[in-house]
Amino acid sequence: MSTGATQRSYAMFYPLIAASAPGALPEGLLSLGQLLASLIVIYVASKLGGELALRLRQPAVLGELVAGLAVGISGLKLIDPTQPVLLLLAQVGVTLLLFEIGLESDLRGLLKLGPQAVAVAAVGMAVPFALGYGVMKFAGAGELLAIFVGASSTATSIGISAKVLSDLGYLKRTEGQIILGAAVLDDILGVIILSVVAGIAQGGSLELGEVARIVFSSLGFLVGAIVIGNRFMPVFLGIVRRLRTRGELLTASLVFAFALAYLAELLGSAAIIGAFAAGLVLAETDKRHDLEAQLRPVTDFFLPIFFITVGAGVNLALLGNQQALLLAGGLSVTAVLGKLVCGWAAFGVKANKLAIGAGMVPRGEVGLVFASVGLASGVLTGVNHTAVVIMVILTTFFGPLLLGLLLRREPVALTAGSS
Repeated sequence: MSTGATQRSYAMFYPLIAASAPGALPEGLLSLGQLLASLIVIYVASKLGGELALRLRQPAVLGELVAGLAVGISGLKLIDPTQPVLLLLAQVGVTLLLFEIGLESDLRGLLKLGPQAVAVAAVGMAVPFALGYGVMKFAGAGELLAIFVGASSTATSIGISAKVLSDLGYLKRTEGQIILGAAVLDDILGVIILSVVAGIAQGGSLELGEVARIVFSSLGFLVGAIVIGNRFMPVFLGIVRRLRTRGELLTASLVFAFALAYLAELLGSAAIIGAFAAGLVLAETDKRHDLEAQLRPVTDFFLPIFFITVGAGVNLALLGNQQALLLAGGLSVTAVLGKLVCGWAAFGVKANKLAIGAGMVPRGEVGLVFASVGLASGVLTGVNHTAVVIMVILTTFFGPLLLGLLLRREPVALTAGSS
């Protein structure tokens, strides 16, 4: 496309961006003014959507997604979610998100998790995967697409469920402990699954040998990074203590996280598994809480770009035909049912097992990571990508509602492990 045609296209579809560039637009690039205009829209939309959602007692991420829909290709067209610079900034946000999730995970606690949490996590991965895969095969999808959508159905957002449990005073009760334990395991297994399916998408091979290689390389990298990272930590912390410049802990930790993320990509795994491993390693140090506090503003800068661009890239016009609506609806229903049944895997405890399943329903930011990786790899396109994002939105909305409804009944004061 010529430069003139590009400029006319922007003027028609993205008037705010075009207005911020008085000269000719370089093809595929944003000027500084255009980038700043896009960021203004992203941050204003993110704050408005997030604040409105919180006031309606909904997760902020849900409001940010809906705000993205409003300013994107299905709404006001104020930003172009396909711009390379925005996509790169969004991917940095994803990397930081996985680093933060790893940092907030308790590796030692995971090793002590009861069998109930392990069982809930296992069933909560297997059943949604099978149902999502089945829906896509029934719709006539190819093997790779069906596997990717099935994998996208396995995610659980620990942050959303933890907030609901905290609000209701259930974090320390049986249901809360099992949900949180299973959700943390889901995060780890989900990162590995995502790394595997992304590797399959990149190589384009579904042969058993290639799949096994990707599985073992992802697991091997995660375990190896944690073991080597823990041995390296005393040296790392010694270096940090000697630094005198501002932001020494944050900068050194980001270098460590980005280095592991880069190494993961270099070895054929997903960058996010490296960032996640870095978070798990640093979570075992005495700097954990200081780093969490320092990392939060950085994550808050990049994550809205990710959430808003994901919402902005959803084309609701693709849902204008019956087949697309059935696909989005089918994925959403099976995504909810697949998680609800996992509550009954919590054997040997007296607890609200339906509530345990409901706590695993929200896909939230983790589901969006799957969708964005699928889009970037070319596996998810058009209707399929939109259907997955709609599934994430609906489960993020209905999961907390259902969990709150089930737990507002008369509480039973039991601790995890009671029989």
